[in-house]
Amino acid sequence: MRTLIELFDEHPIHNVLGTETFLPEQTLFLCQSWVGNDMQEKLRKYFEERGCSSRILFLPVNLLDAEAVAKKLREAVSTYPDCAVDIAGGTDAALFAAGAVCSELDVPAFTYSRKRNTFYEISNAPYARSRVCDVHLRVSDAFLMAGGSMLKGRMDNNALEAFRDMTDPFFEMYMEARREWQHFISYMQTVSADRETLEVHAPIRPKGRHGLMDCPEDLLRKCGKIGLIEKLRMTEKTVSFAFPSDLARFALRDVGSVLEMYVYKACRDAGVFDDVCLSAIVNWDGDRVHADSVTNEIDVACTRGVMPLFISCKTCAIRTEALNELAILRDRFGSPTARALVVTSARAGSERRAMRHRAAELNIDVLEQGDLKREDLIRSLRDMSRIKDRVEREAQNHV
Repeated sequence: MRTLIELFDEHPIHNVLGTETFLPEQTLFLCQSWVGNDMQEKLRKYFEERGCSSRILFLPVNLLDAEAVAKKLREAVSTYPDCAVDIAGGTDAALFAAGAVCSELDVPAFTYSRKRNTFYEISNAPYARSRVCDVHLRVSDAFLMAGGSMLKGRMDNNALEAFRDMTDPFFEMYMEARREWQHFISYMQTVSADRETLEVHAPIRPKGRHGLMDCPEDLLRKCGKIGLIEKLRMTEKTVSFAFPSDLARFALRDVGSVLEMYVYKACRDAGVFDDVCLSAIVNWDGDRVHADSVTNEIDVACTRGVMPLFISCKTCAIRTEALNELAILRDRFGSPTARALVVTSARAGSERRAMRHRAAELNIDVLEQGDLKREDLIRSLRDMSRIKDRVEREAQNHV
């Protein structure tokens, strides 16, 4: 097979796996006219970033018109006789036409099974017979294949390794002081307002929005023991200390960072993911960043094989808007292999039942405060990393 013919699919993963697995000289996409030059270039860039040298071609056709698809397929087979058709994607009409043409012209055909993560020979394609898909995506790849790009997030992932030993004690401190955490972060924001330095010198009771702020002395001492701050000194009138890094400064000035960093570390410690990214910001417009660019942040994103896992972390109650946004991101940048998870450290409230019902409707997994012990969290993440489990669960839900 020198030429692979793909039926362009709304699920990006179906457009790339055949080319990455079989590495043809060229891949010809039969696609709708709305797949314009911009999307074509993004797909070419994806393969370039992945180190795939296949030439990428596009042939516009109405994929809802079986006769038009059949005509284009015959033309393509005539032009590229040493070819095969991947029928993993496309519309029902396109699949019908592809089956008819492959049977008529004796063209090799194969497909991909999500359930088993293997390719299957449909006809005359022994090289695809039970061929395991060994593609391993990075988080940035999941965005790129769908026409987006990953921008620099709020936290420097390269600096997180130095923070590794502090993460679990930091989270334990947060859970013990959860009721006063908002005050603590507000206090840290107030005394460390100077962005030009990691050194802090401030009144021990600084002026806040609602008057003088009490000093959270115990939490400051705990931060010192963990290593989140250094050189702590407190007098009746002043407080002084130093952040060991920009990351520590950020973590102690942002309410949600403690949970995000804890979940990120758990994903790394699970040992099953190919890539883990904290604060993954996706630009829906690809590399073009302008004033009107549409961007979203995913608190923690992971990949295992061809499965992305998008995680939203909440220190407050989970709202329907957050679930809807997470589902949209999952479906745009990873469907149908992607999974979505929302993690909350908030205590269960009266809205819990409605939230879980909505999450189930959107096929979003939920982990709550009682699920966040390190061993339990890692076990849950390992379970969620398996594509097969999700496919079987979806099948059961539709019975």
